[in-house]
Amino acid sequence: MFKNKDSVGGTLLVIVLLSLVCSIIVAGSAVLLKPTQIEQKELDKQKNILSVAGLLKEGTKNSEIKTIYAKNIEARLVDLNTGDFAPAQVGFDAAKAVKDPAQSVKLAAEEDVANIRVRANFAEVYLVKNDAGQVTQVVLPFYGTGLWSVMYGFMSVQPDGNTVNGITYYDQGETPGLGGEIENPKWQAQFVGKKLYTSDNQIGLFVSKGASSNAEHGIDAISGSTLTSNGVNNSFKFWLGQKGFGPFLAKLKAGALNNG
Repeated sequence: MFKNKDSVGGTLLVIVLLSLVCSIIVAGSAVLLKPTQIEQKELDKQKNILSVAGLLKEGTKNSEIKTIYAKNIEARLVDLNTGDFAPAQVGFDAAKAVKDPAQSVKLAAEEDVANIRVRANFAEVYLVKNDAGQVTQVVLPFYGTGLWSVMYGFMSVQPDGNTVNGITYYDQGETPGLGGEIENPKWQAQFVGKKLYTSDNQIGLFVSKGASSNAEHGIDAISGSTLTSNGVNNSFKFWLGQKGFGPFLAKLKAGALNNG
């Protein structure tokens, strides 16, 4: 007698074999594409750093981005607990460091104004140099929770550790047309020249409705985006404070760049 090729067992065998083949193809593709994905992620980071530093012109090719970055940007590791430059760590990855208890610290509720829960012990900052090798800006990474998402950005400050050269948000999931306008270059342009701290060393930079009347520190909030604006403010409070880049920025004011 002939076996029934349409039996339940035969059907299940086909499904299992098909699933196995698909899994192998997907896994193989992921492995093959991983180097490309890593390279693209690094290129995107370089592009955003050059952009906030004002070194990225429209139409710049990817190959040119790598060249400009290598010439003008020096990545340095900062110990967030002390504000000092730290020895380089090969392959340092802030995202992985946050997930490693040995490389991070869990924030107490009263400290966690940006709602990030955990902060890495070290952070990578980027020294922007001119053709003479002089540091003209320092780019700082920052992030914090908005209405719907964690908002990631870069802020460029002058070597005085107090004056904003530029700001950019490069990854966020806020409401398009409302909170999502934090990526709008016109809104970001308000930050240029603003001061991070007041004369008595308190955090001065803030976002609020009608805040531009404060010429030194104020940024006008985006209409209809109160909770996103609160998230932006809380990001500043954390990363400009003692648990963030506060100690490092204080040492910039004291001439840390001149001391290496």
